[in-house]
Amino acid sequence: MLNFHRNNLHQASSPYLQQHQNNPIHWQEWNTEVLEYAQKNHKIILVSIGYAACHWCHVMARQAFSYQASADFLNTYFVCIKVDREQRPDLDHYCMSFIQETQGQGGWPLNIFMTPEGKPFFAITYVPVEPQFGRPAFLELLHFIKTEYEHNQNSPDYLPHPYSQEGKVEEPQLIFLLKKNFSSPSSGPQFPPHCTILFLLHYYEQNPDAELRQIMEALLDKMATSGLHDHLQGGFYRYCVDETWTIPHFEKMLYDQAMLLWVYSTAYKIISKPTYKIVAEKVICCLEETFADAGLYYSSHDADTDHEEGATYLWTKEELEKNCSPDEFKQFFDVYELMKSGNGELGVAAKKNHLIKKKLRFLPETEKKLLTLRKRRVQPFVDKKQVTSWNALLGIGLLMASRYLPHPLAKVQAENLFKALWEKHFIQGKISHSSWGEKIQSGEFLEDYAGLLLFATYLSEENEQYLQYVETLFPLLLEFKEKQRIENSKWIESKTDDFPSLPASEFDHPIPSSVSLAEMAELRASIILGKPYQEKSYRPALSSDFYNLMAFMSQGNWHCLHTPHALLWKQLPLNSLQIKSAFIQDCYQQRCIPFKDLMALRESLRRSA
Repeated sequence: MLNFHRNNLHQASSPYLQQHQNNPIHWQEWNTEVLEYAQKNHKIILVSIGYAACHWCHVMARQAFSYQASADFLNTYFVCIKVDREQRPDLDHYCMSFIQETQGQGGWPLNIFMTPEGKPFFAITYVPVEPQFGRPAFLELLHFIKTEYEHNQNSPDYLPHPYSQEGKVEEPQLIFLLKKNFSSPSSGPQFPPHCTILFLLHYYEQNPDAELRQIMEALLDKMATSGLHDHLQGGFYRYCVDETWTIPHFEKMLYDQAMLLWVYSTAYKIISKPTYKIVAEKVICCLEETFADAGLYYSSHDADTDHEEGATYLWTKEELEKNCSPDEFKQFFDVYELMKSGNGELGVAAKKNHLIKKKLRFLPETEKKLLTLRKRRVQPFVDKKQVTSWNALLGIGLLMASRYLPHPLAKVQAENLFKALWEKHFIQGKISHSSWGEKIQSGEFLEDYAGLLLFATYLSEENEQYLQYVETLFPLLLEFKEKQRIENSKWIESKTDDFPSLPASEFDHPIPSSVSLAEMAELRASIILGKPYQEKSYRPALSSDFYNLMAFMSQGNWHCLHTPHALLWKQLPLNSLQIKSAFIQDCYQQRCIPFKDLMALRESLRRSA
């Protein structure tokens, strides 16, 4: 039985939650016992959601959550629950949908106030100790929340609105909207549009278009040269805070590495730009050096070093000049943008630069030398939690690197990753969402079943032994589909004993939503196992582009190749799926054409390219 008069996060299986174990607030984890206690004692619930790599989460932990007066007030009148968004995508999706619908925007830390029955009635992100940024002091806000609740205790039930209600989109309109969106620079923070680029690469192969190619190259080049990219070690930060892509929030997330490895490997196949191959290879180096552990990969690296955002990564011009030979520095200065006064808000006071390139060139020896020096600095905290769905996405990215770069070790790394996931996270017929050391998270989540099945479908094209995993996982995935009526099936986000089964997320940004992953996994598994499937329509641009990639495939735009032996990927179109079969056949654009031998099939594919 829990002691609700103390902070219990020392027992948590999340590094993020344990970062809050010394707050004076009596934090609890989300579970049935805590929720029942809040309802029985008629206490307002504060649910605070964040993650270990989040800069503003750390700021609020040091300030508002460490302020004794606020803690005393919370401990008296509230039940306070800390949630790691990486562990509970269902709660995060539900609360993020609420704040976006009520406040117009969201972010982390995400603080939701709920009635004792668990109905949300107010949401806010970062809150300071003292009034600033146009926001009230935290204690002032808490008094307001308590008063508001006491005067109006009737909060309506809240259900997220599915994005699919926006309706179907025709292909010409979809492409027009994507072109329009990227035709001029956008303002505000810049996130890498992984899903959109993936869709465009596959669409472009079949529908060559100079404007689309220009859009894709501009995005790929910008991400590779900008502040988003860790030019010394490889890998990418989560997003840039400014429209010029200069200064990032410095956290590195596994899902970004996975998606951008997939993107740049595929881009190299389609655009054949040698620099994209190097970018993808450097992502793999970053992963192996800083994320890998016993076959699986950690979830994230912190934005902060010793409470200073980006401190590990910044350089003065004098430091760079001192540690390079005259010739090296001359080359470095030719490739990189360096300002004596520093760049961006982070570096100006200390005259430090975050490294940004003027041109997409690489200086292997100089960059290696500077990385060696950087490694001697204090390094950011690493969240060593291992998330199933993100590792599955990385496995797919590794297979794309193996197929299209081709990277000599990536296929073995992918197979080892699948084996590690299966051995550690597939327990008694159920997939665990995450682990931290030997602690295994309970509860089942759609994104993990979808991600692992999708990963297995790609592996089955490399080795037919993986078909057994496709066959095992396929019916388990379908258990997340509620079939109220055959024509109105919907996916649910999770199966847990402490949160209701709600409609799953459909928003494909920055990574594929759980619905889009599930639809893609179901489609590919159906094709590979010879089961019937439905053609799907496009959904709105930008918010549904991984789903649109699946829809593009379902409409017959993939070569489904049946052959006795796997063909080399470099000889095949990007839009190809291989199925081992006793006969030779290409099913493409609603027609299946048999061939007498592999030579005839290859010639047909060459002519259609």
